[in-house]
Amino acid sequence: MTGARPAFSRRLRHLAAAMTIGAASAFVSVPAFARGPDGIADIAEKVIDAVVNISTSQTVEAKGGGSGATPQIPPGSPFEEFFDDFFKNRRGPGGGKGGDNGREFQPRKTNSLGSGFIVDAAGVVVTNNHVIADADEINVILNDGSKIKAELVGVDKKTDLAVLKFKPTKPLVAVKFGDSDKLRLGEWVIAIGNPFSLGGSVTAGIVSARNRDISQGPYDNYIQTDAAINRGNSGGPLFNLEGEVVGVNTLIISPTGGSIGLGFAVPSKTVAAVVDQLQKFGELRRGWLGVRIQPVTEEIAESLSIKPARGALVAGIDDKGPAKPAGIEPGDVVVRFDGKDIKDPKDLSRVVADTAIDKEVDVVIIRKGKEESRKVKIGRLEDTDKAKEAAAKTKDEPGEKPVTQKALGLDLATLSKDLRTKYKIKDSVKGVIITGVDGTSDAAEKRLSAGDVIVEVAQEAVTNAADVKKRVDQVKKDGKKSVLLLVANGEGELRFVALGVQ
Repeated sequence: MTGARPAFSRRLRHLAAAMTIGAASAFVSVPAFARGPDGIADIAEKVIDAVVNISTSQTVEAKGGGSGATPQIPPGSPFEEFFDDFFKNRRGPGGGKGGDNGREFQPRKTNSLGSGFIVDAAGVVVTNNHVIADADEINVILNDGSKIKAELVGVDKKTDLAVLKFKPTKPLVAVKFGDSDKLRLGEWVIAIGNPFSLGGSVTAGIVSARNRDISQGPYDNYIQTDAAINRGNSGGPLFNLEGEVVGVNTLIISPTGGSIGLGFAVPSKTVAAVVDQLQKFGELRRGWLGVRIQPVTEEIAESLSIKPARGALVAGIDDKGPAKPAGIEPGDVVVRFDGKDIKDPKDLSRVVADTAIDKEVDVVIIRKGKEESRKVKIGRLEDTDKAKEAAAKTKDEPGEKPVTQKALGLDLATLSKDLRTKYKIKDSVKGVIITGVDGTSDAAEKRLSAGDVIVEVAQEAVTNAADVKKRVDQVKKDGKKSVLLLVANGEGELRFVALGVQ
């Protein structure tokens, strides 16, 4: 055994040497594309002076809630300055610590940092709306450290974009927008910004996905990237390898608050159009069709004889909107708008919003299985945040229900004055009222409930419960697997629901 150790040691040394040589050979043989593009440094050097930090301040008031203890932070901690500012430097009336004995804090200023980029050497900067929202003062900090007060030109909350303007004290570097529609999956992109107040940070990654809808707004079509994006990167540019801006870094998905490779940027095609309008008008002027739309599910597509399922189903028409005089009706499915294919409602919302006001466009619809074309003069969308509240519905009173027919797991009755009063149904709503729903039925799963009114069955109006039963029986006879209902709530708001009939 004593003689085995040196021999074993020699074998280990030989093996280690072989591994070292092998590793070196493997390193030399790694192709260039596997290490990433060589031009990142050149691009960063070219555009870095066009990327700025955005500093904002806001005056806030807060109320104390008792004395409370100040958290103890170890000396030299990177968070020491933050806690000193947050706890020790806040003084209540009379110079006491804020919050002592329930006293009110004095008004104080809070600061925040974000990113932006110069698109015009005259001093025009693009950033995110959430970076400058509610700010009392906005400053642009250039790459050389110069700090200049900026003015707000305009914001668009729906795309979370803002345009600022400042007076330059020296010549500036500006960057141009590229074509985000030409981005390919796997293409290299570069993010530059101010993460955690570390200005001028450069990270690189690839385009992970395009046209991402993550339910942040009505016009979601984000670029997804794995380039590291963190707090403070918001409003900064996403560059392609030509040094063109292809997106504005806006948000991340992260359980930790730091980058886990899920970053999202507003595509430059959207940004360029918004920036142009904000500079011209100080606001967004979006196109308006005047329809309420919903997705075309597989069941709805089968009911309407549409193959494959596609388009945006018109569930309602605004009486004052452009669609009504053009002859578009509830039940129509928009599959093409101004030469662009419509795959889903989001497609239609985006393309209509981007259309010039008063422009006449061709709209292709499918009605009863056949394609038809309509000409529509686009109106202007009034940007309002008013939300309609759903009408409150009374609970079913005990006793016998006025049921006159059963179909599709529904208890149905002809609308009467008493039923209108009980379920708060407007006089303008016509059809057959649902007075009960089988909890195990497809109707319950599709969220139909007592008080809903069936207006149409298979795109034909119904006025009594017998009409519904008759239409459903006909659909079964025709061999279809589902029937399409047009349903209204008490306020008259419409939606389509497809129910199985087998």
